[in-house]
Amino acid sequence: MTKSNETVSFTRMDAGTKADYDLLARKFEPYMAESPDRYLAALEAQRHERSSGYPIDRCEHALQSATRARRDGADADWVVAALLHDIGDALSPMNHDRMAAEVIRPFVREEVTWVVAHHGIFQQRHSGPMNGTDPDAREKFRGHRYFEAAAAFCARWDQVSFDPGYEADSMESFRSELTAVFARPAFDPRYVRADEAVGFPCIIGLAPDEHA
Repeated sequence: MTKSNETVSFTRMDAGTKADYDLLARKFEPYMAESPDRYLAALEAQRHERSSGYPIDRCEHALQSATRARRDGADADWVVAALLHDIGDALSPMNHDRMAAEVIRPFVREEVTWVVAHHGIFQQRHSGPMNGTDPDAREKFRGHRYFEAAAAFCARWDQVSFDPGYEADSMESFRSELTAVFARPAFDPRYVRADEAVGFPCIIGLAPDEHA
């Protein structure tokens, strides 16, 4: 990680000079370039966070989800979303979906951000009958332009990725997708693409319980 002893001259932000803020801008650019390293480190930390009761750790779940996305021919937006969709589990377990969505929001299309932000409630379709949550809670979003993508994300990549026998791709292999996505200018309309429903990869031909 980039480190430097060079600092600004101020102790309160309204006392800063242009030179101070130019310095901060120069430091921020290499920091952003290191984003893939930080996300890979955060995933690695999930190997040791807690004993969750699942047969695999959260890191392996992320790798399996992203591997399934990649093998379905998903683009970089979807692969990164699948890899990072539970990245907030340690700090915000009751709202981890929204936390993960905010991580990717400046860099991926709105469709993908929305799916990650709502995957918790869509996941209840698969676990709700057994754990006391409402499996039909997602129905309030029925008719939303991203509904089918969220349903398929959970059915095809998320809820099936707790399998100790599944051979996921290595963590390092996802560096290329992370680098491509987080090198984009933040909130650039070319990438955020608000209101555009590209759709879920391979959604045509899925069994009904995989996307509905």
